[in-house]
Amino acid sequence: MLFTSADALEKDPGSPLKGKILATLFYEPSTRTRLSFESAMLRLGGSVIATENAKEASSAVKGETLEDTIRVVSSYADVVVLRHSEIGTAERAARVSSVPLINAGDGAGQHPTQALLDLYTIKRERGSIDGTRIMMMGDLKHGRTVRSLSYLLAKYEGIEIDFVSQGELGIGSDIKEYLQHNGVSFQEHESFENVLASVDVVYQARIQKERFSSVEEYEKYTGRYILTAANTEIMKPGAVIMHPLPRLDEIATDLDDLPRAAYFRQAKYGVLARMALLKYICS
Repeated sequence: MLFTSADALEKDPGSPLKGKILATLFYEPSTRTRLSFESAMLRLGGSVIATENAKEASSAVKGETLEDTIRVVSSYADVVVLRHSEIGTAERAARVSSVPLINAGDGAGQHPTQALLDLYTIKRERGSIDGTRIMMMGDLKHGRTVRSLSYLLAKYEGIEIDFVSQGELGIGSDIKEYLQHNGVSFQEHESFENVLASVDVVYQARIQKERFSSVEEYEKYTGRYILTAANTEIMKPGAVIMHPLPRLDEIATDLDDLPRAAYFRQAKYGVLARMALLKYICS
């Protein structure tokens, strides 16, 4: 339903949310998520109130609790989008919000709307989500995007997942247990070369420097999983490369103009997916 709505909104967004207000409350840095939500609301005819650095430019500096902030902000808007560095904050906030609250990322926990737009990207690029074999590669331990995407992929038929990471950065046991419980086939690997030719989608994730306790620890893991135009020549025709962005060096710029490079289209699809979500929630 949301994807059908996203397709329709691309052709004719109209102004279904005229008079509605979106509040974006971000305690952690963001470019794409915050701006795409704000763009989505404006394209639907609504308005936006925003704070992009709530950790340092809100009453949190004065010691105000998250719950009190949400109680106040939710009285100003029709929907709140929250990003925070701590796992579980969205759930805490939703308990006290007087309006719908959207989780825009809670630390290394979840990023559900990114997963929504990732699924929409797969559908737009491949025509179908069912039967997709996807390789998720990089920092899977801290990567909230791969966690959320794994959860949603389990709702579809014939999904196969190849997790590629160094042992310490592997996918969490909770995700593996969830996939096993839902009958999703998955494998774990430490190298991608033998998997690359077999997958329909490569989902590349950066090594997240902000999640490590020291620069030395972070540098142990950088530079191992790098995609280039040369090493992706073995990919199947029609297979695509996705990335939630921002990227560092894990996707070489010589890939950017190739048809299989879907990551900038993915960002564009994100506006449409979030438009559909906001319309559903606020209408």
